[in-house]
Amino acid sequence: MKFAILLFLLMAFGLVAGAPRLAAQPESKASSTLQEIRRRGVVVCGATAPAPGFAVMDEAGSWSGFDIDFCRALAVAALDDPQKIRIETLQQKQRLPALHSGDVDVLLSGAPWTEAREAGHQLLYGAISFYGGQGFLGRRAWGPTGEPWRGAGGTPPRVCVQQGGSSELNLAQFYREHGVAYRPVAFGSLEEAARAYDAGDCDLFSADLVELHQWRSRLQKPDDHVVAPALISKSPLGPIVRQGDDQWFNVVRWTLFAMVDAEELGVDAKTVDAALSSDIPDLRRLVGSDGDFGEGLGLRPDWAYRVIHEVGNYAEVFDRNLGKSSPFAMERRQNALWSKGGLMYAPPVR
Repeated sequence: MKFAILLFLLMAFGLVAGAPRLAAQPESKASSTLQEIRRRGVVVCGATAPAPGFAVMDEAGSWSGFDIDFCRALAVAALDDPQKIRIETLQQKQRLPALHSGDVDVLLSGAPWTEAREAGHQLLYGAISFYGGQGFLGRRAWGPTGEPWRGAGGTPPRVCVQQGGSSELNLAQFYREHGVAYRPVAFGSLEEAARAYDAGDCDLFSADLVELHQWRSRLQKPDDHVVAPALISKSPLGPIVRQGDDQWFNVVRWTLFAMVDAEELGVDAKTVDAALSSDIPDLRRLVGSDGDFGEGLGLRPDWAYRVIHEVGNYAEVFDRNLGKSSPFAMERRQNALWSKGGLMYAPPVR
C-alpha cells in the first residue's frame, strides 16, 4: 500500500520515466495593454474615417465624433487626460493586423458584431455602443412612418439601393418575407442611389441607418425627408479589442457602461461634481465616493467621475455627435435607455 502511494506521488510530479507531464502554461509575450498605454503615454484608437458623426478630422487636424469621444473617455480612464489619444485611420484590410500587432489598442466601431468576426478573428467586442441596421428614408409628405415599405396608394414602391452589397440582399429578403411587391432601383454606389432618390427617381432610399441620416443631411431639402423607425436588419457596433487581455477588455467595456449608467442615474458633465456628495448609493459608487470601483480594473477610484466630467455621459456624446445637437438630428430610438423604450442597458456599479 505504501509503495503504491509513493509511486502515485512520483508520477504526479513527473519523477518516474514515462510519466505524463502537465503542459507548461504559456508565458505572457508582452505587457498588458494598459501597462503599454501608460508607458507610451497615449491611447491609440483605430478608426474608419472619414465617417461623419463618428470620426472626422477638420482642416486644423482636430478630431471629433461619437467614436472619437469614446477614445477620449478611454484616455481619461487610463491616463486621466482626454487629449492623450492618437487616431490611426485604417482601411478595412488594415484593421485586424493593426489590432493584433499592437499598433492600435482598440478598434472603434467600424464593423458590426458577428460571431464570425469575433470568434473567427480572435476579437472581443467590449459592448454595443450603437444599435444600427438597415432602414428606409422617405418623403415626409408621403408619411413613411409605420410601414413605409408598402408604398403609397397600394402601388409597389420604387426603392433606391446600392447594388451588389448586403443592403440589396436584405431588401429582397425583407419584401419576400412580408409578401409585398416592390420595385428595386439598384445603383453602383451609395452616392448614386442617394442622388437618384433626391431627384425623385425613387419613392424610398434604403441603406444603413447611419448612412441614411448622413445622406439626409446632404439632400436639397433635408427637412422634407424622414428616416422611418422601422429597421430590416441588425447591425450592432462597438469597440473591439484583441483576445487575451482581460484587464484591458474590462476597462473598455466598463468605460462604456459607466457612461450609460451615468445617463440612467441622471448625472452629466455639468452635474457630476454635485454627485460626489450625493446620498444615492449607486451614484456614490459610480463617482468613487464609496467603495473602490477602479481597483479591479487597475484604475483610480474616481476614474468614472473623471470620464463623465471630461467627456460626458452616453446621452451627451450621442446628442452632440449624432443627435439633436448635430447636423444629423438622429433620434435615439433603439439607442435610448432600456427604461425609455430603447435597448441601451448597462450593468450596475456594485
